[in-house]
Amino acid sequence: MQIGNSLPSFTPASPTTPARPLSSDVSPDIARADQAPVAAAQEQQADSPASGREEADRGTPEGRGGTGEPSPRELRQEQLEIAELVQRDREVRTHEQAHSAVGGQYAGAPTYGFKRGPDGQRYAVSGEVSIDTAPIPNDPEATLRKMEIVLRAALAPIEPSPQDLRVAALAQAQAAQARVELAELRREEATTAVEARKARDESQQAQDEPAQQTQQPLPPAPNLDLYRRLGELPAPQPSIDLVA
Repeated sequence: MQIGNSLPSFTPASPTTPARPLSSDVSPDIARADQAPVAAAQEQQADSPASGREEADRGTPEGRGGTGEPSPRELRQEQLEIAELVQRDREVRTHEQAHSAVGGQYAGAPTYGFKRGPDGQRYAVSGEVSIDTAPIPNDPEATLRKMEIVLRAALAPIEPSPQDLRVAALAQAQAAQARVELAELRREEATTAVEARKARDESQQAQDEPAQQTQQPLPPAPNLDLYRRLGELPAPQPSIDLVA
């Protein structure tokens, strides 16, 4: 599944005439907005030269007269468009890098859609990051940990897009299902442990019974009734024989 930036398709503030390099009379504050954001080395190498068709289009721009010099209004429009593209590029890259950084092993590298500005530079105006939302088979605990990461990755940007929110909702549903499966698994483990303990106790009891049967019986307790009856007999009278 893809999670992308929250910005709509880029539309310049006003239509501009064909692009050409800015002249040296541009004010310093606005000229700083012309600087393209730092991109990967391969992007800069591929994008810095303009195509032959673009150069041909710049050679005879409409509305600039035979000299080809832009009017102050045209310069201003170009500068505004470049400033918007710079801001959009920064927001798109920040948005996608937030997804990728938080998603970790479950998120892919950001990919971008570019627009070439009046200065000939390419600016990112859209982007997306692929993210793995599949549950881990037969392991609800691992699935739960994964969905927590996916959820954080989907909501990592300051302004999540509708697609980001859909991914977050899917991750929450997967996490809820994993919690149910994990609870059932733990109940089964507890039941199995109780049954195993019961079987172990029964086995121990069965082993103890033959040992008890082989023991010698104890002699019966003495009967005290005889002694009690003897004690109840009257004592004999003493007799004295007189001898004459």
